[in-house]
Amino acid sequence: GYNALMASIRVPERVPGKKAAIIGGGPTGIAAAYFLGRAGIEATIFERESCLGGVPRHVIPAFRIANETIEKDIALMEKYGVDVRCGAPAPSVKELKAMGYTHILFAVGAWKPGKLDIPGGDAQGVMAGIDFMRQVNGGQCSKLAGPVVVIGGGNIAADVARTAVRCGAESVDLYCLEGYDEMPMGAEDRGECERDGITIHAGWGQTEVVTRDGHAAGIRFRKCLRVKDDQGRFAPVFDDNDACEAACATVLYCIGQKVDWRQLLTGTAVTFNPNGTAQVDPVTYQTAEPDIFAGGDAVTGQKFAIDAIAAGKEGAISLHRFVQK
Repeated sequence: GYNALMASIRVPERVPGKKAAIIGGGPTGIAAAYFLGRAGIEATIFERESCLGGVPRHVIPAFRIANETIEKDIALMEKYGVDVRCGAPAPSVKELKAMGYTHILFAVGAWKPGKLDIPGGDAQGVMAGIDFMRQVNGGQCSKLAGPVVVIGGGNIAADVARTAVRCGAESVDLYCLEGYDEMPMGAEDRGECERDGITIHAGWGQTEVVTRDGHAAGIRFRKCLRVKDDQGRFAPVFDDNDACEAACATVLYCIGQKVDWRQLLTGTAVTFNPNGTAQVDPVTYQTAEPDIFAGGDAVTGQKFAIDAIAAGKEGAISLHRFVQK
């Protein structure tokens, strides 16, 4: 079993003169560090949160992924001598190179919530779903009073809505642009939401948060006729004559999470897509700067943890191949 696996691990000899920095301690960073350690490359993870685990630990609820699973992955990685530095922002590329790191892998998650850019979007009671989940997972959020509206059709919206039920919401209604069968969360999560008593309203776009004394009291929607154009680009079309309003005390929005690069890549040749993700070679995960790699949400936008782990593995293999040149 697991204990036998841990006991059998032998740390290989270090590859001389090579040192990798991994920025981000989520599934991509942990997987990359594990495979680099196993290949004998000295690796350090830089994580700005107080502990490793990324989105699965801080955002995904315990009913979907157990912290014990994350802990086991971290322990396995650390057995290979990976250095872990938590609780501080990562150094810039320039600083990392001055510290002797020869290769850098960016494994930062899509943590930065978009804004609910509608009238009343800054009212009390309106909150990004990702921030709500961080509070819940950090033990800071106990009860939700009154009805709750969740906006978004993806997996995080499903997690947020189901967590809101568990936090005592009077009722939870989920609204999304997509039609019922096109919701990104898929049939399984949709079914779990409905089993938890959540009402799904598919095909609606928010227009305004109704406020009372600066606090959310309701939210208005209009019918969304289609989300994408014929080329598959995001270009929603609405019917302004078909509108509805939901009373609520809390609005949790799960839209537009982006990668927050801050100033990490200033002065490098790394290029970005319009949505803020890094442009990489689809096979090697190499950026336009040959010794800088990127993987996971930093490249794909939000996906599943398993995709992030796969990206960490592939990024590490590519980095190792490049090191050997």
